[in-house]
Amino acid sequence: MAGEKLNCLGLLPTNTRSLEFIIGFLSLSFFAMVYYVMFIMALNAEVRINNSYSLPEFISSSWWTLRSILFEELLFRGALLVLAMKYLGKLRGIFLSSFVFGIFHWFSYDIFGDIPQVICTLIITGVGGIAFAFAFAQTKSLYLPIGLHFGWNLVTITVFSQGPLGDQLLVSSTDKTLDGWWSLISFFYQIILLPTVTFFYLKIFKKDGIFASSIFQQILTRRIIKKNG
Repeated sequence: MAGEKLNCLGLLPTNTRSLEFIIGFLSLSFFAMVYYVMFIMALNAEVRINNSYSLPEFISSSWWTLRSILFEELLFRGALLVLAMKYLGKLRGIFLSSFVFGIFHWFSYDIFGDIPQVICTLIITGVGGIAFAFAFAQTKSLYLPIGLHFGWNLVTITVFSQGPLGDQLLVSSTDKTLDGWWSLISFFYQIILLPTVTFFYLKIFKKDGIFASSIFQQILTRRIIKKNG
């Protein structure tokens, strides 16, 4: 029974799923770094390394971030999405779970009363939820959405200190906020990035797992050649 549940959520580890997690994590980590560096430059902000930040603190913060992501993925993709797709169909299930995922962030961000922020948060997290849901539906596994989600949140929270944990690895000394065109660029970057990366992998590279499997086979072949060489 437990094995069936793991299989339903795609939690049993395989080579392909492991690589999907790595690809998702690395790609979103990279684009999150680009995002924050771009706007640090736009704001002309001074960013310093937190000299009091230790490796144990980084590990603890990373683990907290991963736990929060696992909770969200298991709840909104692993439970709600699976049930919604079963009873409502794939597309309706994806949009329902994504809408609820967006509303959930109103509570986690505690933004009630700020209508523009409420709307922006619903759009950004809702679109992100759609991308995560499609990643799960197409791969039949939580590994890719977890990797994508973890890549963005780890850089956001533990590297650039933009989260509930306070000062982390890098600390900005500016109180400036994005406005005007930069605010629009930030908004569209966030709502376009995740669906684009997800689509790029699912539609161009994945092809029923051929892409990830071939990468693993290449890595394994190179190791064998190197070992025997």
